[in-house]
Amino acid sequence: MSRIFLAFRSFFAILFGGSLPPDVASKLGYARSEVKKAAAPAKERTPADGALQLAGILQREARLIDFLTEDISAYTDDQVGAAVRGLHKQCAEALQRHVRLAPVIDGVEGTYTNTTAAGELAKDAAAIKFVGKVPPDGRAAGGILRHKGWRAEKVELPRILGGQNVAVLAPAEIEVE
Repeated sequence: MSRIFLAFRSFFAILFGGSLPPDVASKLGYARSEVKKAAAPAKERTPADGALQLAGILQREARLIDFLTEDISAYTDDQVGAAVRGLHKQCAEALQRHVRLAPVIDGVEGTYTNTTAAGELAKDAAAIKFVGKVPPDGRAAGGILRHKGWRAEKVELPRILGGQNVAVLAPAEIEVE
């Protein structure tokens, strides 16, 4: 390229674009060598992150961890019962906001139930637990429903931000006076 052509290209590129085109800059010896900063590797998420996140939500919204780690032996049953009533309500609301639960078998507890009542889950060994006089093969066609079981239909936890430390379930609080 001739110098006059480069001069015109440079002038109009800067006037209308605000910068030199890379090919012109390199011809004129003004090419910037871009040094790319190595991006910090993203923290690999683990299966425990969701559990820690849910524990943090239950602590933040209902102070569940505070209650579970407190020694309640000095309190009367009435005091514990009064505390649990509020805690129960707050935990249930927080759980309902983030996890939609459904029974594995939607039947009447204490009545005979066929395993087919679990639908597709009947094929999943983790969905039905047999207790009592279980046959040697570990499977039965049915029995008395002692517990409906629970399954998560939908889980909607907030997105974990890049620098968020999910192991901190509740930050320490310091009041400044």
